[in-house]
Amino acid sequence: MEFLRCGIHGFHEVLGIDADELRFYWALKSSVENSVQSAYRIVLATESKLLEVAEPDVSTLAWDSGRVESNEQRNVFCKPNGGFKSISSYFWQVRVWDNAQQVHYGPVQHFFTGYPRSRLLPPYSMNQTYMPHSSLIFRTWFEDEASRWKAVWIGDGGDKPIYLRKSFQLAKQPTRAILFASGLGHFNMSVNGQPASNHRLDPGWTNYHRRVQFTSYDVTSHLSAGENALGAHVGNGFYAGDKGDDRFFWPMYEDNTYVRYGNELCFFCELHLFYDDGSHDTLISDPTWRVRKSATTLANIYASETHDRRLYPNNWDAPKFDDSEWGPAKPLTGPRGHIFYQTQPPVVLHETFEPVKTYTPEDGVVCFDLGQNASTMVQLVLEGASGSEVIVRYSETVKEDGTVLMPDPLFKEFETGVFSRIYLAGTGKPEIWEPDFSFTSARYIQVEGVSLTPGKGLPVVHSVVGRHISSAARRLGTMKTDKEDCNSLLNACYWTFNSNLFSYHTDCPQIEKFGWLEVTHLLAPATQYIRDMESLYTKILDDILDTQEPSGLVPTMAPEIRYMCGPLHDTITWGCALCFLPDILLRYYGSTHVISRVYPAAVRYMEYMQTKERRGGLIEHGLGDWGRDIAFGNHQANIETAIYYRCLQCVEMMARELGKMDEAEKFNQWAARIYKVYNQHLLVTDDSSRPYAYYTSLDNYPERDRTAIGQAMALQFGLVPAEHNKDVMAAFVDDCSDGRIRAGEIGLRFLWNTLADAKRPDLVLQMARQEEHPSYMRFLRRGETTLLEFWQDECRSKCHDMLGTIYEWFYAAVLGLKPVANAYRTFEIDPPYEAEFDFVEGSVDSPYGLIEVKFQRDAKRIVTLDLRVPFGTSATVKIPVNVKEVEVTREGSAKILLGGEDLKVDHGNYKIVIQSS
Repeated sequence: MEFLRCGIHGFHEVLGIDADELRFYWALKSSVENSVQSAYRIVLATESKLLEVAEPDVSTLAWDSGRVESNEQRNVFCKPNGGFKSISSYFWQVRVWDNAQQVHYGPVQHFFTGYPRSRLLPPYSMNQTYMPHSSLIFRTWFEDEASRWKAVWIGDGGDKPIYLRKSFQLAKQPTRAILFASGLGHFNMSVNGQPASNHRLDPGWTNYHRRVQFTSYDVTSHLSAGENALGAHVGNGFYAGDKGDDRFFWPMYEDNTYVRYGNELCFFCELHLFYDDGSHDTLISDPTWRVRKSATTLANIYASETHDRRLYPNNWDAPKFDDSEWGPAKPLTGPRGHIFYQTQPPVVLHETFEPVKTYTPEDGVVCFDLGQNASTMVQLVLEGASGSEVIVRYSETVKEDGTVLMPDPLFKEFETGVFSRIYLAGTGKPEIWEPDFSFTSARYIQVEGVSLTPGKGLPVVHSVVGRHISSAARRLGTMKTDKEDCNSLLNACYWTFNSNLFSYHTDCPQIEKFGWLEVTHLLAPATQYIRDMESLYTKILDDILDTQEPSGLVPTMAPEIRYMCGPLHDTITWGCALCFLPDILLRYYGSTHVISRVYPAAVRYMEYMQTKERRGGLIEHGLGDWGRDIAFGNHQANIETAIYYRCLQCVEMMARELGKMDEAEKFNQWAARIYKVYNQHLLVTDDSSRPYAYYTSLDNYPERDRTAIGQAMALQFGLVPAEHNKDVMAAFVDDCSDGRIRAGEIGLRFLWNTLADAKRPDLVLQMARQEEHPSYMRFLRRGETTLLEFWQDECRSKCHDMLGTIYEWFYAAVLGLKPVANAYRTFEIDPPYEAEFDFVEGSVDSPYGLIEVKFQRDAKRIVTLDLRVPFGTSATVKIPVNVKEVEVTREGSAKILLGGEDLKVDHGNYKIVIQSS
């Protein structure tokens, strides 16, 4: 038995944990048939050497689960007496016993704590003469020295990007050096002239009035005895959004002032140094740091920066740099939000896209086609005279001459007002420029004021590349088929999804960049095949909790940077993410760590929604099936009420997890009431013109309609009485039979899922392949490489993921892989026996390990299925009823089974040959 990975639920990185309770998980593999984990033990200590013995002295441990007879590998609760100590290393190890009672030792894991019980930086008086920060009135702030923050917010008091540095001496090399830091809006941290990490856009965007994240870096290898230097480059982000004089910035009020959380860019850090003699030193941000304005004079997060290479102080973040002309840093009040460790994955750079085409549409303008639309930070290599001005523009669409285009006339400002301006230093050597604090979505890069070759009196552009920027969340899945158009659609979905994951889930990395909440739950079942989203969803829930209003209302976005009105602010199909995400974390990751803090807020949201009930329980207030006919509201009663019903079930689940059985029963009865009202008003059983019962919307009441979405919502949310299931499915198929998509963003996912239940892949593919919109393949035939916002040829946004729910259908209904029990403890393989596919191959690195599926069908219609089932899980392989014989081979051992029954298998590698009669 071998350990694949171990971790802590809800934390991507673990160098600043500030919680007093944790939940551990681990994944195993074993080639021994019928092997199972029969027991586990987790031991936790403050020194790794204490775990090096088979039987550690319990008195030396910080926590010990003891031997637990269980096959659980996830959600194992840990809470030491008194919580975790601040600024301390902890080491933990999992030991498991198999069913032969042989013990297996996992690798020793390490995490480092921040300040679990301190959420604010200490006060720093602006009047040191009469009220120094060490005066008696502040005494209680400084009593628990070991458990409090010591750094102070610093800056220059302005709202333009700054450099901050601190030079310091070390008498000897530390054995461990952990750096905590935060800069608002975003910051880049360096140590002795080298990046402290591969992070970009630290810290994650939050509601800075409520919550500010800090990040942490292990910089032990960066430091040495003698002089050292810390450097921080701080830019605006959304915290102090900067439009500049001529740029686009989306979060604007009606009076053309722009939304910002604060007016002073600020930074803090603590460097914790540990030595082999047990001593511990702390270096903090304070007024002894030095500051100056950045060579990046505008940092507008919408890919609009201004950078003057002539102003760049070479080696400014390295030792021995002369900062005598820099000013002293000013202590600042900083934001109002409490300080929390950054739990979600950092934003990092991934693939690099080299241009597939370079062309010059006119003198002085060079354009680059990167071949793939994606979220990107570009990098340019330029050479030219001092003071030469270069303009860089970004686009997802181009005109006939190849220059950038915003096709939506309402958003022309994005074509003209999103660009970066660079002034060259003129060093006589190639100069590299890349944005410090901004990103966009682009396939086309247009560089103005340059040429491709010297001798034209213009700077020369040597190269341009796009560097994909996205969340560092672990990548999980791949899939391909024998149909190239389907592979292209899978690729477009993949790049669209990946391009919308940052410190939040947006639906568009180009124009809006906002944290719209509907995509978090609608796309979760698809995204969980691509990325490990557990820690990102954990952070998104924190954003939602911070955004919830006193009335209980959950707005449509979190963080909420731009106040929307009416149903654009208050819609349950967006706000339901508060209730849905804990259920998603349980179903896909086997984790309940968020429930205790989400439950009270979810209860308040349901109490708020109760005030919106009509006709005894229907919800008819909201955006309906948003995105149908662009932004047409419809099916409010069907969609909003079904979501309301599901929210109540999720809240019931949370109550049961917390042991609140009386409250759980209350929500069970509440949901039952909504079920009854839903069917009372929407289910039609007396229409003599139809041969079946069906659901109508109330869009044109009292006129009855019979739409696929009306049927799909009832079927997918379990709202159909059992005696009418067959009828409602028939009504659904009737409305789909022409192969045309009639669904908006919300209904689309449930359309695909119901077609999967109906076993109609032919209709799904017919819809996807339509010549005219709505059609996915029309996008691809026109050369698009990502999904568009609406079913239009020329859209304002061409990297919008909200229409991407068909990706879930491909994995669940074509690859045939669907989780059944929480975290894939059991899962189903239902290959596309009746679809047009003769070859499908894919994999998902599930919470318990890698699942691999390979489906092949030959000319004689004999199906060969290669399957890998991870340790600790079991799979049910669906077998068609007309099968004569099934040959199952596991690790070289074969057996023959008769057809007619589904096949259940435990962990191992299988070859399954299915021969129809």
